[in-house]
Formats: sequence, C-alpha cells, structure tokens
Amino acid sequence: MNKGWYRIDKKIAKSAAMRRFISFLVSLYVRLVWLTSRFEIIGADEPRARWESDEPFILSFWHGRLLMMPYCWDRSKKVGMLISNHRDGELIANTIGHFGLGTIRGSSAKAGKQSKGGTEALREMLKTLKQGNYVGITPDGPRGPRMRASDGIVAVARMSGVPVIPATSATKARIRLGSWDRFLVPLPFTKGVIMWGDPILIPKDKGPEAAEAARLKIEQAMNDLADRADRYVGQECVAPAPMPQHEAAG
Repeated sequence: MNKGWYRIDKKIAKSAAMRRFISFLVSLYVRLVWLTSRFEIIGADEPRARWESDEPFILSFWHGRLLMMPYCWDRSKKVGMLISNHRDGELIANTIGHFGLGTIRGSSAKAGKQSKGGTEALREMLKTLKQGNYVGITPDGPRGPRMRASDGIVAVARMSGVPVIPATSATKARIRLGSWDRFLVPLPFTKGVIMWGDPILIPKDKGPEAAEAARLKIEQAMNDLADRADRYVGQECVAPAPMPQHEAAG
C-alpha cells in the first residue's frame, strides 16, 4: 500500500483485463468520494473563460493529487493527459478514461534525457494544442522527485505559446501514502476543494537560464497553490521532495 494505489502485485499487473477492472473500481471510488463530500471549486473563472472562447491551455497538477482531478475539467472540452507508457500509467489512463478524459502516452523527461516516447509525446501535445484543444501534465511524474517540475512542461509551454494553468485538490479526510509522490487518497463524507491558480505564460526565450527560471516559476506557483488548498481544508501541507543536488548547487 505504501507504493500507491496504482502499485499492485506484478502477476495481476500483467493481466490487461484485471487492470481494466481495477481502473473501473477506482473510478467508482472517485465518484463515491465526490458524491458524498462537500467540494468547493475556487478560482475557476480563468479556465471557464478559456473554455468558452475555445482558447487552449496546459493544465498542470502534481502527481500525488491526481485522484480527484477529473472533476476539475469541463468534459465537453477535449484534453489529452500526458501519461507514462508503464503499466502503472495504463491503470491511470484507463481510470481517467471513465471520466471522458483522453490521454497522450509518453513522458515529460528531464532535459537531455528525452526518450523516443517522450519526443513523440511532445509532438502530440503540440499538435493537440495547435488544434485548439487542451493538454494536462503532472510535471513531477512519472517518478519524481515529488512536487519538482520537470523541464518538459516548460518546453511544451514555450513551443506552443499557450499558458500553463495550475490546479490542485485537497480534502480534510484523507490517507497519505508512503509512495514517492505521497499520494493522497481522499476519504468519503468529507470537505474538499478544487483550486485553480493564475495562468503562467512562458516567454519564448531560449537558453538554460531562461528555461530554469520558467521551470522554477511553475514549480513555485504549483506548490503555493497546493499549500493554500491544504490549509483551506485544515490539513498539514505536503512538503516537496528535497531539491535535486544540481539545483541546490545552482
């Protein structure tokens, strides 16, 4: 259990039918939490305005808070959520599919470590945004470090010219797992919030210094938003993972 809701026995994970069944059960649980709890949605004027005017943007939220995030979205609008190609990713993709959300399979790897799948995912995200649709990214996924943004989201925002809009969720009653992302499992019959932040437009400036400044801007905005949401429901804030050594040295 301490590895997260999506980590299951390897023998079970090899069964596509079992993965689909588990994803269905998870989707039922998410609906149960939503229907039995009192959720507020705060700060949604900006995304609503962009949905109404068909203006694309990049939805950004931390991996550890993804369980309730399907309810932040206007399901009449097409979105491609970036999901890893791992079996864990397939469980997540199947689960959010029950809420009408699409997926883009790949990875938002660190700069200089982009895989073939990551390159293809980047192209697909840029194509999706160019068509006037939307993209969702967990910039600390699929393996962390927790609540530290990768360079991938900066590349998508800079190349597409569309803003990043952070979002988060929090509940008063929850279980915090011991997984790398400190995955939050909300409990039914509780108080909850879905909170949106301000849009972040990334300049088209190139170079490592500009990219790092943009990455830190996104990361800080997302962590501030997560802290606000936790405090709003009376919960202790989840701390980011220690800063990677190369960043701390910089």
